Amino acid sequence: MDYLEQIKLPIQEEFNLFIDWFNKSLTHTDGLLEQALRHVRARGGKRMRPMLILLTAKFCGGINDATLNAAVGLELLHTASLLHDDVVDEASERRGQASLNASFDNKVAVLVGDFVLSTCLLQVSKTHNEVIFRRIAELGRTLSNGEILQLNNYCDHGLSEDVYFDVIRKKTAALFESCCALGAISTGMDENDIDEIASFGRNIGTIFQIRDDIFDYYDSKAIGKPTGNDMAEGKLTLPVLYALNTYPDEGMLALARKVKSREVTADEIATLVRFAKEKGGIDYAARKMDELSDACYRFIDSRVSLTDVADALRTYVSYVSKRNF
Repeated sequence: MDYLEQIKLPIQEEFNLFIDWFNKSLTHTDGLLEQALRHVRARGGKRMRPMLILLTAKFCGGINDATLNAAVGLELLHTASLLHDDVVDEASERRGQASLNASFDNKVAVLVGDFVLSTCLLQVSKTHNEVIFRRIAELGRTLSNGEILQLNNYCDHGLSEDVYFDVIRKKTAALFESCCALGAISTGMDENDIDEIASFGRNIGTIFQIRDDIFDYYDSKAIGKPTGNDMAEGKLTLPVLYALNTYPDEGMLALARKVKSREVTADEIATLVRFAKEKGGIDYAARKMDELSDACYRFIDSRVSLTDVADALRTYVSYVSKRNF
């Protein structure tokens, strides 16, 4: 049994229902729109975030219709943000598959993203829960803020880890934080009591992004992006930030500034990647993931009493920190 099958064990029935609701929400009779939506449905991914919502609700009181509608709504919001991101980044593929804007064009991708976002609002309204609706709306604002912060960071020649983690918090960790919060709220838990649960999700999201960033220092077709792609887009991630701040080197700092200004060559990126590895940047990022993983395991041990859900969540954390794509 693989990681994902183990994670889904205590929620398999509800997860299947989520998939059915999600696919139905993205079905249309119009020719071009349905073609585009079919492309979106086929590029579904592993559904890590909905799984986290369902698992959280399971140990907080039980999965219900509000949980499922919140899970579909959040996944729709996430999907819409990816469609728009691919246009902004001029990406031709995501995770090894053609992006919607590459398969159709930017106009179609933006309009389909808008359609998916509107569908998200419609789905969340079915929870009949103002707190859930507000959480989803705030998440959308946070994700947009994170994208703008990252764009601004491209132009900033600073090498701050704090800024890096701030971008992660607003771009990736906020999604996982919201998963845990929404799962808890959907069971009737008071919003004032969910800070620790939300923090658990935020830690998972931070691990997820650090792991994703580490991929960029190795070649892998399974990942769907070549080594150094982040740097080619103007991003300096944790391994190279650590190396530059811990072992300042004028030549490497000059290359980092070229990354920020988008003037760096492939050979110069390879030099920076090698520098980050040689100076322990990958090991440092791995230690950060281990610290956050330990905090997640402590939360599970202290707060999750259902054995099958606790086991699934431990597997979830392990998978996020050790996944290969």
